[in-house]
Amino acid sequence: MTEPVEATPAGLERTPLHALHVSLGAKMVPFAGYDMPVQYPTGVLAEHLHTRSDAGLFDVSHMGQAFLLGPDHETTARALEALCPAEILGLGRGKQRYTQLLNAEGGIIDDLMATRSCNPAEDGALLLIVNAACKVQDFSHIEARLPPSVKLLRAPHRALVALQGPKAGAVLARHAPAVLDMTFMSAVSTKFDGLDCHISRSGYTGEDGFEISIKANLVERMARALLAEPEVKPIGFGARDSLRLEAGLCLYGHDIDATTSPVEAALVWSLGKRRRAEGCFPGAARVQRELTEGAARLRVGIQPEGRAPAREGTEITDRDGGRIGVVTSGGFGPSMNGPLAMGYVDAAFAEIGMSVMLVVRGKPLPGQIVRMPFVPNGYRRTSSGAPT
Repeated sequence: MTEPVEATPAGLERTPLHALHVSLGAKMVPFAGYDMPVQYPTGVLAEHLHTRSDAGLFDVSHMGQAFLLGPDHETTARALEALCPAEILGLGRGKQRYTQLLNAEGGIIDDLMATRSCNPAEDGALLLIVNAACKVQDFSHIEARLPPSVKLLRAPHRALVALQGPKAGAVLARHAPAVLDMTFMSAVSTKFDGLDCHISRSGYTGEDGFEISIKANLVERMARALLAEPEVKPIGFGARDSLRLEAGLCLYGHDIDATTSPVEAALVWSLGKRRRAEGCFPGAARVQRELTEGAARLRVGIQPEGRAPAREGTEITDRDGGRIGVVTSGGFGPSMNGPLAMGYVDAAFAEIGMSVMLVVRGKPLPGQIVRMPFVPNGYRRTSSGAPT
């Protein structure tokens, strides 16, 4: 017999792993239009620390997956470059790149991952992964701006999971040996226990890890195989948020939005060198101006003094009480055993070491501008698996 599944609140969608989450005792909450696990019985703190020490499995099947298909890589790449500021034309086979869809004002419509197929026979294909809350608008935006020779093929039939943590590589290699030679931001089409899947060495926790795209009707079989490994535990969205915050990674709709430029958001590293010079993407004039003259405000990391967290919306002031910015993400960092925050401040106050005040529940509390990430990353940049 199968266990009864709790009713999903009206209007919310389910991922293919919904029944598994419920059977594991997950607390389910609305997130981006889906009924998603925020935590399991062990709690957010334990899940966060387990991901930092071992390996955590995340269901991210709510994300939007689609294939951009053209006659060859150059045609497909130039079609995407017309919408984003990353270097896509020079992206190697089996490589992945982080970028942003920009509007005409240089604001960020959404951030996304683009991956070039490693298969020469699929040389005109790019896999796109976008945020769940934006996927309908993103895909419509892209589709409306493609040349006739390039098509967007949505892939709602595919699920997506993330295996994250320092032991993720060793665990996944037991089921998909091809991952042993993978490095950060590389991708491969391979098999997991005989099941066809697409794996990238990437994620959004700051740890080494992988994102695995697989047909929705096969994902539970794969998830159960991974959860049977002693190093792996299921992880909810509560820990996913605290992990990405410690890693200094943006959350769309909070740290970046349609008013924020990549320069303001401290995402200059994601702008291709050629693209910076030539422009030819939406909002290029603003981006190039801010690259040359500097942006008026900048995203920074903030370390509050004491134990009180500065949550989203907290006002940031100078020592004299003058408003200089606002917190966009903030909370408790389990790995740091203390509070941390990200936000935007006037550029004059963005220097590392600068003292600021955080107005928490009406009371100004001291903090300091610090370098991000808050916790050193564990990305694998060599095939030996040695973290950098």
